[in-house]
Amino acid sequence: MKGLRGVIGRVRGWRRGWHERSKLQRIDLYTRVTLCSVTWFFAVSWGLLPLGDALDEGPVALALAGAFLAANIAQSVLSNRNVALAFDDYRGTTPFPPGRLRLPVVLQALMTGLLVALAAVGGVQEEGLVLLVLDLPVAFGIPYVLLVPVRTFLLHSAGFSAVVLALLAAVGVPGGLLFGAFVSLVVVVLLVLVSARPSVWSLSVMWQAEEARDMQARLAVAEERLRFGRDMHDVLGRNLSVIALKSELAVELAQRGNPAAMDQMVEVQRIARASQQEVRDVVRGYREADLPTELMGAQGVLQAAGITVSVEGADGPAGIGAPAAVQAALGWVVRETATNVLRHGDPRHCWIRLARTRDAVVLEVENDGAGATRPLGGADDDGGGSGLAGLRVRLGALGGSLSAGAVGDDLFRVTATVPLTARPDTDGRPAPSPAPSAAPSVLPEER
Repeated sequence: MKGLRGVIGRVRGWRRGWHERSKLQRIDLYTRVTLCSVTWFFAVSWGLLPLGDALDEGPVALALAGAFLAANIAQSVLSNRNVALAFDDYRGTTPFPPGRLRLPVVLQALMTGLLVALAAVGGVQEEGLVLLVLDLPVAFGIPYVLLVPVRTFLLHSAGFSAVVLALLAAVGVPGGLLFGAFVSLVVVVLLVLVSARPSVWSLSVMWQAEEARDMQARLAVAEERLRFGRDMHDVLGRNLSVIALKSELAVELAQRGNPAAMDQMVEVQRIARASQQEVRDVVRGYREADLPTELMGAQGVLQAAGITVSVEGADGPAGIGAPAAVQAALGWVVRETATNVLRHGDPRHCWIRLARTRDAVVLEVENDGAGATRPLGGADDDGGGSGLAGLRVRLGALGGSLSAGAVGDDLFRVTATVPLTARPDTDGRPAPSPAPSAAPSVLPEER
């Protein structure tokens, strides 16, 4: 019973690990497993079946057949271990250690010698010889074709084929079988070439595209930080210089006993308060969410990440005619949901829909790839307002509501509803609510 539970647990773990992978990681794993499986398919079919002929040909043929089978299995194991390293070498991430090819080369030479010896003692029949020749270079060729240029692989394959055919001819294999062996070698060399190289090339291109998308996202964040830094410098640079000069002047006047020092310090205080207000205004403007701007920003960022974005209703009364407080609240929803899609999802499409009812504006943000999506406000929320918690507080202050959850097997939807009667609080700003963790914190209000 425990054994069965253990098997079920491992199966669930594999299934969970598969769903936690991104689509590109799944394609990568599928390609690697497929190439490794090809090696074993040839080993247990074309490589194993012809060896049954050796059972009736005496102990020598049987020993040669067993040795060939053992060498074939060892070569397949080494091939599977070297495929991952050959992948990395082809992509240019990690060079392949040259020493790892020594044992496969020795095994390839041993398998060739055993095959020729089997043919010499009659341990393999006519069709069996052709099938063994078909299996002979597969395990070694799959990782090797990823390590050398195509021309080099073809030249080496031609040389290997010539050696195999010459040895078979030397032990008396008739011309018809030699031609069949030649055709088998040509077929298997081309099969290895067209199955391994294009697959890894496609994966390499997809990984490069994924890295480019990540770089675009990082550049967008860096550009926004630079913009905010420039704004802060423009606001503070001049005023801090004036404060420094007036402070020095006040010190000199105070040392002389000049009452004008008091006036200079009052001016310093005034400039400092004005600077504080200007900084607060800059930060508030940076953090305030304008719906049209947020829609354009979300569309641009998601498209830069390779996600197709569809926006509906933004140009109608739901988007343009809504009160400013409603637009600001919905702008926060757009910003947070776009961030969630980028950070926790693996989507290909995202739909943003705005609709206006008689007394409210409804915003829906929906994306596919929900199997890899971790909802906003999940386990990593610290209660400080990130994700759903922060959005619900912000919308709740305006009388709105927010719902989020999976729709079917592959969709995730966030729906925000804000009444048209929503108004800012008495000081002209939206009701206070926790801000997303990605945004910089504002200066404390002056008491």
